Amino acid sequence: MIESEDGEMNECQRCGQANAGDANFCSRCGARLGAAADIPGDNTGVIPVMTEEVAADAPELSGDDLSAIEELPEGTALLVVQRGPNVGSRFLLDHEVTTAGRSTHSDIFLDDITVSRHHVKFILKDGRVYVEDQGSLNGTYVNRTLVDGSALLRDGDEVQIGKFRMTFHTGGRGLH
Repeated sequence: MIESEDGEMNECQRCGQANAGDANFCSRCGARLGAAADIPGDNTGVIPVMTEEVAADAPELSGDDLSAIEELPEGTALLVVQRGPNVGSRFLLDHEVTTAGRSTHSDIFLDDITVSRHHVKFILKDGRVYVEDQGSLNGTYVNRTLVDGSALLRDGDEVQIGKFRMTFHTGGRGLH
């Protein structure tokens, strides 16, 4: 337990943690302490969690997207941006390894601060596609589950990289 220079302690009203009397924020939960907690309009916002109802209203693929997916060459896959910057953009996965990130040297350049420079790799191996996070700050998600290492992608999966939400498609010819 850390005490202030005068030996006073300040208990957090949110979690009960004992903090130094001169601390402005709780050392456990980050809540404002004491008089600082009562400053109107000086609160930290919370990012809302995506619910299934919100997920259900995801935009449908356009006719052009459906045609592009159906005509994919064998052994390739397609990412279609559904939400975030560049909605409607399509990215072809046709190499053994395709990189995506904020670096201009990435195969897929995703120009947004929420994307790390070297965010993710898409790996085509044995007729399957894997997504592999490269230690990005904000993580990579497949169907709203954080990818720990790599994850196998299936047709229709949602891949989120920063603010970019994309759907993964293999087309009628598959990945053989």
